[in-house]
Amino acid sequence: MAVIHHTTLKPTKLELLTDWLPSRPWYRGGPDAPVLTRSGGFRLDDPAGEVGMEFMVVTDTSTPEPSAYMVPLSYRGAPLDGAEHALVGTMEHGVLGRRWVYDGCHDPVLVTELLSLIEGTAEAHSQSVDGALDPEVVRSYTGTPLALDGFTPEPADDPEGTRLTVPLGTVLHVHRVLNPLPENPPLRPEGAIGHVARGWQDPQGATPAAVFVTLRTA
Repeated sequence: MAVIHHTTLKPTKLELLTDWLPSRPWYRGGPDAPVLTRSGGFRLDDPAGEVGMEFMVVTDTSTPEPSAYMVPLSYRGAPLDGAEHALVGTMEHGVLGRRWVYDGCHDPVLVTELLSLIEGTAEAHSQSVDGALDPEVVRSYTGTPLALDGFTPEPADDPEGTRLTVPLGTVLHVHRVLNPLPENPPLRPEGAIGHVARGWQDPQGATPAAVFVTLRTA
């Protein structure tokens, strides 16, 4: 089980994301730097205990209409081979030392555990409480078991988010910009064979829910 260290980070995660987000094709902000606040999310556990994994929701309030972004991040104690293009930045952790922070869609450990969460063979953990599961995360899956051994993600970003082709001819869509679900939403998005959803806190203090990822047949 991953241990959550409440310690100093230099630079902070929000500082790293302030520089990184405007470089993404799905970023909705203007020419000014984003003004970010943490708005929620959850963690996944690495069975090997080596990689930290967080699905962070941040809200940009620099524009008249705030935008909430879902950013999967992986934290490593050494560089991930071949993933220089996916590096968000490095930071100094008060306990663990230098950490390499990656866009998690490029990290095979994070993507594998995310697919396991969708299947129901992994559990979502609290973002800030050691050892606690996150009961607010909703997931579904109606497909056959996914063969995940040796899977290497090859994500592609576009204005609608990030897409990855995954085993058994399915496509994982990571919804980067969060759109609130209606009241009493369906069990899963139309046409999807799997999904993950959760709530977050908006600038007015409300807690809308949104679909974070969907899995569909190619």
